[in-house]
Amino acid sequence: MHGDPPEARALSRRVFLRAGLGAGVAAGAGLALAGGLGGPMADAAAALDTKKYFPLVLSSDLYATGTPQRVVFALSHNSAHGIQFASGPSVKVRFRSPAGTWTPLTTTTFDRAGLPKGRGVYVSTPVLGTAGVWKVEARAQGQKVPFAIQVNDAATTLTVGHPAPKAPSPTTADSLGVHPICTRQPACPLHAVSLADVIGAGKPVAALFATPARCQSQYCGPVLDELLTVVKPYADRITFVHTEIYQAPTGTALVPTLGAWGIESEPWLFGVDGTGMIRARIDGAFGGNEMRKLLDGLVS
Repeated sequence: MHGDPPEARALSRRVFLRAGLGAGVAAGAGLALAGGLGGPMADAAAALDTKKYFPLVLSSDLYATGTPQRVVFALSHNSAHGIQFASGPSVKVRFRSPAGTWTPLTTTTFDRAGLPKGRGVYVSTPVLGTAGVWKVEARAQGQKVPFAIQVNDAATTLTVGHPAPKAPSPTTADSLGVHPICTRQPACPLHAVSLADVIGAGKPVAALFATPARCQSQYCGPVLDELLTVVKPYADRITFVHTEIYQAPTGTALVPTLGAWGIESEPWLFGVDGTGMIRARIDGAFGGNEMRKLLDGLVS
């Protein structure tokens, strides 16, 4: 693992929930995703240059398409207090296809609204037209930070332009055997209606899939908290539904709703229009600014 080239150490995150709670690790090693900043990875990092950045790739479902798609990542560095995340330096990025062609260098968008202190995320929207391993070069404060992402032939999770499934989601009236239906403390109020009843019913829907208590990357709780702060201006125009990932606080059984959406990682936020078509999707980590952009698109 330690002999891998740097660009091989942060392949695109794919948290296969079926593998259980311990699944959250970036393919090809790199940095642990399960929020676990201690342990062997942190010990190894202790010997590294404290000024050197390392990537944490949070995108989980990149696929070959001719349209731009969201690539999200964070940057971290070692410090006397352990691994610390970068929070705001300007970052540019470019992508190299499996055929060896580089995209132009572009500036990423940074969002930290509502995210854990110091753990903002960088977003780029390249066109990833062919499947395979794409090399990525991020440039931050004079450094070139290489990593790689896996682009698959097809998406696993439902994409923009597809009809959203009308699979039931747990509610306070019918938990579908999920307990608790919300692992946030206190529980959020977004479990009053089932996705089965509101998808395609004429009003846009914002569907969040996240497990605050068991999230591999520790972004789920802050993402849900931030969503609750941005709901109010949209409450009369959009129906908000939160769905947990696991059926119980322990074990690997999943909430039945996930299968219909093809969800294998967390968190995810989908914007669904009043006819039931998916109009936007964001995953891995997202702050309040990206949430508002998604919601504004639903009501514009």
